[in-house]
Amino acid sequence: MYGPDRVTDEAVSERTAFRRAEKQYKLYYDQDSKSSKNRKKRPKRVDLSEVLDFKTISESYDKNGDLPPGIVPFQCGFDRPVFCLQNCPGFYFIPGALSIEEQCRWIREGLISFPQPPNRTNHNAIYGPIHDLFIASKERKVLVEDENTLQSLDSGSNACVSNEDSHRWEFCEEHIALSRGKTHKSISASVLIRKLRWSTLGLQFDWSKRNYNVSLPHNKIPDALCQLAKRLAAPAMPMGEEFHPEAAIVNYFGLGDMLGGHLDDMEADWSKPIVSMSLGCKAIFLLGGKSREDPPFAMFLRSGDVVLMAGEARECFHGVPRIFTDEENAEITPLEEKM
Repeated sequence: MYGPDRVTDEAVSERTAFRRAEKQYKLYYDQDSKSSKNRKKRPKRVDLSEVLDFKTISESYDKNGDLPPGIVPFQCGFDRPVFCLQNCPGFYFIPGALSIEEQCRWIREGLISFPQPPNRTNHNAIYGPIHDLFIASKERKVLVEDENTLQSLDSGSNACVSNEDSHRWEFCEEHIALSRGKTHKSISASVLIRKLRWSTLGLQFDWSKRNYNVSLPHNKIPDALCQLAKRLAAPAMPMGEEFHPEAAIVNYFGLGDMLGGHLDDMEADWSKPIVSMSLGCKAIFLLGGKSREDPPFAMFLRSGDVVLMAGEARECFHGVPRIFTDEENAEITPLEEKM
């Protein structure tokens, strides 16, 4: 938490420009909406007038060729409009790069396939590798811990997992979990899905050491995703070179979640771009400079948008301070109709 909204001028001055922008767009609730349990919390209104909207920019450019100051088109023969920021070399924004069908496909993959072992998720540290989490959630299964035996629970159990403490966890039917009482720790698969925050594809990233651990078991990134990344990365690649992804991090955001300002600086080769695809609810993306003191650009990220960061842009702080999940701003109706 950032603390109360009312702060002294001195406290404001101590924040970096990037932190002030994060606070400006972060989700807060009106104080009076918290006073009653029966009253639905209302998000505080946010001034979005300075947020770049590349959807509107692209529509205006297609219609009459007009662009806001500081925005330039990138001519590269790509099949979608590509825009750059004059003050941030190496940054590319491709609005609507993915079709609705492509978006739905990769949303499904993100929930069903991408969290599958040997891919690691934020749940590994506690529960170990979890197989078929999404299916277990749909079947209302419960993950149950059994510290005392290596035997399968019974005919009602499903795939087992283990963590570094050699505790056994298995999915079982809800009534079986209830029959075991409070002597066994348990958590429903639906809760684990809601608490899923990241999964890693290809080479596995070790968050405790902040580096890629080549000794961890891993699969190659799926061919279809590799081909998609190659196609999307083309505007940021040197002429005649192809993008060959070896690792990916999938971030899952929920209500009130944010991705704090950071650098993606653990890769050995910074000459290749970061390819970032957005799926689901609309968000705000902040692109700063090489220092947190540099005021960042704020821009909307919609489902299907793609951001490329290459060259100098790879050294720029960036983050996601806001996810819009309300009906008015989430803009997911087309996805809901197709899913």
